[in-house]
Amino acid sequence: MIFIVDTNIVFAGLLKESITRELLIYSPFILYSPETMIKEIRKYESLIIAKSGLIKTDFEILFTLLTDNINIIEKEDYSGELQEADKLIGHLDKGDVPFLALALSIPNNGIWTEDAHFLKQNKVKVWATRDILEALGKI
Repeated sequence: MIFIVDTNIVFAGLLKESITRELLIYSPFILYSPETMIKEIRKYESLIIAKSGLIKTDFEILFTLLTDNINIIEKEDYSGELQEADKLIGHLDKGDVPFLALALSIPNNGIWTEDAHFLKQNKVKVWATRDILEALGKI
Protein backbone atom coordinates (compact mmCIF):
# COMPACT_ATOMS: atom_id res chain seq x y z
CA MET A 1 0.00 0.00 0.00
CA ILE A 2 1.04 3.58 -0.62
CA PHE A 3 0.28 6.39 1.82
CA ILE A 4 0.80 10.12 2.02
CA VAL A 5 2.01 10.78 5.57
CA ASP A 6 0.70 13.87 7.34
CA THR A 7 2.96 15.80 9.70
CA ASN A 8 0.87 14.86 12.74
CA ILE A 9 1.83 11.21 12.24
CA VAL A 10 5.54 12.07 12.34
CA PHE A 11 4.91 14.31 15.37
CA ALA A 12 3.28 11.36 17.12
CA GLY A 13 6.23 9.14 16.28
CA LEU A 14 8.64 11.69 17.72
CA LEU A 15 6.73 12.38 20.91
CA LYS A 16 6.62 8.89 22.39
CA GLU A 17 7.35 5.25 21.83
CA SER A 18 4.22 3.99 20.10
CA ILE A 19 2.75 1.86 17.36
CA THR A 20 2.91 4.94 15.13
CA ARG A 21 6.66 5.16 15.68
CA GLU A 22 6.99 1.46 14.96
CA LEU A 23 4.94 1.72 11.75
CA LEU A 24 7.08 4.60 10.50
CA ILE A 25 10.40 2.93 11.25
CA TYR A 26 9.48 -0.57 10.11
CA SER A 27 6.96 0.45 7.51
CA PRO A 28 5.51 -2.29 5.33
CA PHE A 29 4.21 0.51 3.07
CA ILE A 30 5.53 2.97 0.54
CA LEU A 31 5.31 6.39 2.17
CA TYR A 32 5.38 9.88 0.69
CA SER A 33 5.17 13.35 2.17
CA PRO A 34 5.56 16.84 0.76
CA GLU A 35 8.68 18.77 1.71
CA THR A 36 6.52 20.95 3.95
CA MET A 37 6.40 18.09 6.46
CA ILE A 38 10.13 18.47 7.12
CA LYS A 39 9.75 22.25 7.46
CA GLU A 40 6.87 21.83 9.94
CA ILE A 41 8.83 19.41 12.10
CA ARG A 42 11.85 21.72 12.10
CA LYS A 43 9.63 24.69 12.98
CA TYR A 44 8.39 22.89 16.11
CA GLU A 45 11.60 21.04 16.91
CA SER A 46 12.16 22.78 20.28
CA LEU A 47 8.59 22.06 21.37
CA ILE A 48 8.88 18.41 20.32
CA ILE A 49 12.16 18.06 22.24
CA ALA A 50 10.59 19.61 25.34
CA LYS A 51 7.43 17.48 25.21
CA SER A 52 9.21 14.23 24.36
CA GLY A 53 12.03 14.59 26.85
CA LEU A 54 14.55 13.81 24.12
CA ILE A 55 17.91 15.53 23.96
CA LYS A 56 18.81 17.19 20.65
CA THR A 57 21.10 14.35 19.53
CA ASP A 58 18.45 11.71 20.22
CA PHE A 59 15.83 13.84 18.46
CA GLU A 60 18.02 13.99 15.34
CA ILE A 61 18.61 10.23 15.36
CA LEU A 62 14.92 9.48 15.86
CA PHE A 63 13.85 12.03 13.23
CA THR A 64 16.20 10.37 10.73
CA LEU A 65 14.85 6.91 11.62
CA LEU A 66 11.24 8.07 11.23
CA THR A 67 11.78 9.81 7.91
CA ASP A 68 14.15 7.31 6.29
CA ASN A 69 11.20 5.38 4.84
CA ILE A 70 9.31 8.50 3.73
CA ASN A 71 9.90 9.72 0.20
CA ILE A 72 10.00 13.51 0.43
CA ILE A 73 8.46 15.16 -2.62
CA GLU A 74 9.30 18.69 -3.76
CA LYS A 75 6.54 21.21 -4.41
CA GLU A 76 7.12 21.35 -8.17
CA ASP A 77 6.21 17.66 -8.40
CA TYR A 78 2.67 18.22 -7.08
CA SER A 79 2.16 21.90 -7.93
CA GLY A 80 -0.31 21.01 -10.69
CA GLU A 81 -2.79 19.88 -8.03
CA LEU A 82 -2.34 22.73 -5.53
CA GLN A 83 -5.28 24.73 -6.85
CA GLU A 84 -7.66 21.74 -6.66
CA ALA A 85 -6.41 20.83 -3.19
CA ASP A 86 -6.84 24.42 -2.04
CA LYS A 87 -10.46 24.39 -3.23
CA LEU A 88 -11.12 21.16 -1.35
CA ILE A 89 -9.42 21.87 1.96
CA GLY A 90 -7.68 25.26 1.92
CA HIS A 91 -10.61 26.98 3.62
CA LEU A 92 -10.11 24.65 6.61
CA ASP A 93 -6.31 24.62 6.89
CA LYS A 94 -3.83 25.96 4.34
CA GLY A 95 -1.19 23.67 5.86
CA ASP A 96 -3.12 20.62 4.67
CA VAL A 97 -3.13 21.70 1.02
CA PRO A 98 0.32 20.28 0.06
CA PHE A 99 -0.59 16.87 1.49
CA LEU A 100 -3.85 16.70 -0.44
CA ALA A 101 -2.18 18.04 -3.60
CA LEU A 102 0.45 15.32 -3.34
CA ALA A 103 -2.25 12.70 -2.83
CA LEU A 104 -4.04 13.97 -5.95
CA SER A 105 -0.85 13.89 -8.02
CA ILE A 106 0.51 10.36 -7.50
CA PRO A 107 -1.04 6.89 -7.28
CA ASN A 108 -1.72 6.08 -3.62
CA ASN A 109 -4.17 4.46 -1.22
CA GLY A 110 -4.80 7.63 0.77
CA ILE A 111 -3.55 10.00 3.42
CA TRP A 112 -2.39 8.67 6.78
CA THR A 113 -3.44 11.31 9.30
CA GLU A 114 -5.24 11.98 12.54
CA ASP A 115 -6.40 15.39 11.23
CA ALA A 116 -10.20 15.51 10.91
CA HIS A 117 -9.98 18.29 8.29
CA PHE A 118 -9.13 15.68 5.66
CA LEU A 119 -12.45 13.93 6.32
CA LYS A 120 -14.25 16.99 4.94
CA GLN A 121 -13.15 16.22 1.38
CA ASN A 122 -14.14 13.21 -0.71
CA LYS A 123 -11.39 12.93 -3.34
CA VAL A 124 -8.81 11.03 -1.30
CA LYS A 125 -9.33 8.24 1.21
CA VAL A 126 -8.26 9.07 4.76
CA TRP A 127 -6.61 6.51 7.02
CA ALA A 128 -6.16 6.94 10.77
CA THR A 129 -3.53 4.81 12.47
CA ARG A 130 -6.32 2.57 13.75
CA ASP A 131 -7.50 1.96 10.17
CA ILE A 132 -3.99 0.97 9.15
CA LEU A 133 -3.69 -1.42 12.07
CA GLU A 134 -7.02 -2.99 11.09
CA ALA A 135 -5.81 -3.39 7.50
CA LEU A 136 -2.69 -5.12 8.82
CA GLY A 137 -4.82 -7.43 10.98
CA LYS A 138 -3.23 -6.10 14.18
CA ILE A 139 -6.57 -5.19 15.82
